[in-house]
Amino acid sequence: MRIIGGKAAGLRINPPTSLPVRPTTDIAKEALFNILNNRIDFDEIDCLDLFAGTGNISFELASRGATSVDSIDQHAKCILYIAETAKKLNLTQIKARRADVFKYIKSAKKSYDFIFADPPYDIGQLPQLAQMILENDLLKPGGLLVVEHPSARKLVESPYFVETRVYGNSSFSFYTK
Repeated sequence: MRIIGGKAAGLRINPPTSLPVRPTTDIAKEALFNILNNRIDFDEIDCLDLFAGTGNISFELASRGATSVDSIDQHAKCILYIAETAKKLNLTQIKARRADVFKYIKSAKKSYDFIFADPPYDIGQLPQLAQMILENDLLKPGGLLVVEHPSARKLVESPYFVETRVYGNSSFSFYTK
């Protein structure tokens, strides 16, 4: 894995193989950020990375100038890796928090300009995830939510749905308020 853009562009990230994750591939991440570059001004936005895993997306957002990046994952080893790597890369706007993502969605007091969610592909609540995030007002008006999911799995219909981009077995579904 590598950071594609921003102040840390080109840096390789080598997470331990023992982390319980399925990182977004470099090809899919590069395609995603090519789309986002045309929709988002990364400077001075608040971001949320749900099911943060290795922190791959969090590092990219922080490198590109996001004001804050809340990285949420339930696995302590993932949170420790994100926190240590953010410190080493001087990406101080990343705050790694250990939490159950679904409980966080229901209890969060903050709203965000950009939210990325990359849940385990076999998680039961995946089809409802976008709707849960939107109903709990985590996304600011005009904000953008992206949910990564298996291409074969459909998400619940939403009036906030914009489009889905397919990259092999992985897809990104976009929502806005």
